[in-house]
Amino acid sequence: MNNSLKIVSWNINSIRARLDIVERFLREESPDILCLQETKVRNDQFPEGIFRQLGYNHLVLNGQPMHHGVAMISRVPLHKDERFDWQDNGEARHVGARLENGVRIENVYIPAGGEIPDRELNPKFGQKLDFYERMTQWSDKLDTPTILLGDFNIAPLEADVWSHKQLINVVSHTPLEVDTMARLQAAHEWVDIGRKFIPDPERLYTWWSYRARDWRASDKGRRLDHVWVSPQLTDTAVSHNVHEDARGWGKPSDHAPLITEFNF
Repeated sequence: MNNSLKIVSWNINSIRARLDIVERFLREESPDILCLQETKVRNDQFPEGIFRQLGYNHLVLNGQPMHHGVAMISRVPLHKDERFDWQDNGEARHVGARLENGVRIENVYIPAGGEIPDRELNPKFGQKLDFYERMTQWSDKLDTPTILLGDFNIAPLEADVWSHKQLINVVSHTPLEVDTMARLQAAHEWVDIGRKFIPDPERLYTWWSYRARDWRASDKGRRLDHVWVSPQLTDTAVSHNVHEDARGWGKPSDHAPLITEFNF
């Protein structure tokens, strides 16, 4: 395996609806591994053909119809793939695999949590917190060098949202969620690669609502997507950026791709 790898995380919000922009991205950026969330398709209906035409012959899928779904699409071999049910209800929200160098990549789509930040009034919020708790228990026992990436659906820092004051009680930025995410991070001493390369308090967003008439002009973004690594992998990450332009391509996802380059 090449010591240098470009790995991408992207919540695509339906792979079949946005296959054209995914193809454009792969042709322009040529990553080695593409990790997708919210593929919204069964495994047997996943559009493998275009990926294989472009040399991505290693696919690890965990899909379901119309909702959720995650996928890893790679030019390099992937081994010992796993699917964890951190949602505890069978939803397709995780897939992971091992690289030939022993490093694991875990691709996750954490629940958004609904609209009300109260588990009694909103069971979806409780499911989100419980998902994080199961991931925290897993992280606490983790002894393998790992890249954890995907749509975490929490923007933890003030500079991770367009207005800390206006979003402090909005799901994805509440103090309870931020504390919950911090416990997950501490369980394995995960290193936040986004903030390694773009230090707080610099602006850093990965998601912009469809509701904005002009998403770029209003720039009401949030950093919901993340790339974390085990401490021993910190120095292997040599670059990281958010491909914001893809948010403006035809019929886009509301998330932008995260591109991280590693030199193992």
